Amino acid sequence: MKRREFLGGLIAATSVLPRRALAAPALVRSAAREAWLYSLPLVESARVRRQSAVLGRRLGVAAINAFGHLRQPATPHERMVTTPNVDTLYSLAFVDLGNGPATFVLPATGKRYFSLHLMDMYTNTFAVLGTRTIGGQGGAFTVIGPRGSAPDGAIRSPTPWIWALARVLVDGPGDLDAVHKIQDAITLKANPARDVGVFAGRDAEWREYFSSASRLLMENPPPATDSAVLHRIAPLGLGRNFDAGKFSITEQTEIEAGIADAKAILAGDDPKQASNGWLYPNADLGNFGQDYVYRARTAIGTLAALPCQEAMYMRAIAPNGSPKLRKDALRLTFAADQIPPVDAFWSLTMYAATHRGQFFLAGNPIHRYAIGDRTKGLRRNADGSLDVWIARKDPGAGKTENWLPAPARGPYALYLRAYLPKAALLSGAYRLPPLVPVDSARLAHNVGTGTYSPSRGLLGTC
Repeated sequence: MKRREFLGGLIAATSVLPRRALAAPALVRSAAREAWLYSLPLVESARVRRQSAVLGRRLGVAAINAFGHLRQPATPHERMVTTPNVDTLYSLAFVDLGNGPATFVLPATGKRYFSLHLMDMYTNTFAVLGTRTIGGQGGAFTVIGPRGSAPDGAIRSPTPWIWALARVLVDGPGDLDAVHKIQDAITLKANPARDVGVFAGRDAEWREYFSSASRLLMENPPPATDSAVLHRIAPLGLGRNFDAGKFSITEQTEIEAGIADAKAILAGDDPKQASNGWLYPNADLGNFGQDYVYRARTAIGTLAALPCQEAMYMRAIAPNGSPKLRKDALRLTFAADQIPPVDAFWSLTMYAATHRGQFFLAGNPIHRYAIGDRTKGLRRNADGSLDVWIARKDPGAGKTENWLPAPARGPYALYLRAYLPKAALLSGAYRLPPLVPVDSARLAHNVGTGTYSPSRGLLGTC
């Protein structure tokens, strides 16, 4: 049975539930909670797709069935995708496979890190083509939608619409021309795309939100392996002709309460994944399966995150589990033999935290948004260890070279990225060292690095 036929049959069967079942408050509330979480990645993907199409038309840069290239590293002015990195340049395309397959041609990149990340509209990764998987020689690859016969060697997508996100490592302004040549050599051939449509965002009123979610479920039918959750959310009637008018006043109240429950769930994290004040990704990042809460949480905080084998994202957390840090100054010290173990590169990126739970680059006087193994001029201590100083003001006293500026005011977030992590990091045998609070008033007066050792513990004081 085809995916679309399965979804249609399932919704048809479950949408004839007796009216008294619809009226059960607990049933409607739980259905609304699960439906909002389940559909959130679809809504976020549709938002980026629409923004890409509009921006592409405005700038004359294709992004639907053709690549649009970002030619400069991300800056504080870009706010399309949360937690952007500044280590790579992006090339983005949304591709409609509904009218036939698409062919991607990738250039040779040698030893330079490169990846083409292929995601379905639920933000699940179904392929990564690049340094880790195909080497640096490039090649041509055919991608086909969920229906129809596939040519030998073709990659099957779970949904008719997909998004392709290429990342190319860039080493400073002097490397831009070389990266631009690589971007220009990434090509995509596909049949004409359908209109991307207009859909409500995640902050929309529930009628608009679920109407859009219903249309997106029809556009990109879910897999048969999601049948259990589809049965549970069937009382809402999503995936066919969603009718907000069928719900009583009591049921409408329960729907609103269910959405509030969903948003409260997303406000927390899994404490089991925390160590030394860092939150580690779940093993199913980017291939979420039935982990719909984690998938929704990722769609808000780290949309389009790569699977762990390709990159690991560690986020610093406050003692209450919040990603929002407020200390004026912190120190991160790597022992000489404890630098993050990677086959590509690592970096620590600073973000300003928004009230909506998203994170964007923060402006600072030296225009440094990340620090890592490729940062020029980093100073090591005499014993080979490496201090990174995170502070709102220049720490001075020989520390500026290792300074990652924090926003002048307000909460911030720190993410450490490890591209092509080695086995020790993937297995959990390696853990990042803790962030240590520093007295900002004394910081600039400490001569040398690695000398300040406050008696208080880890990031738990932030």
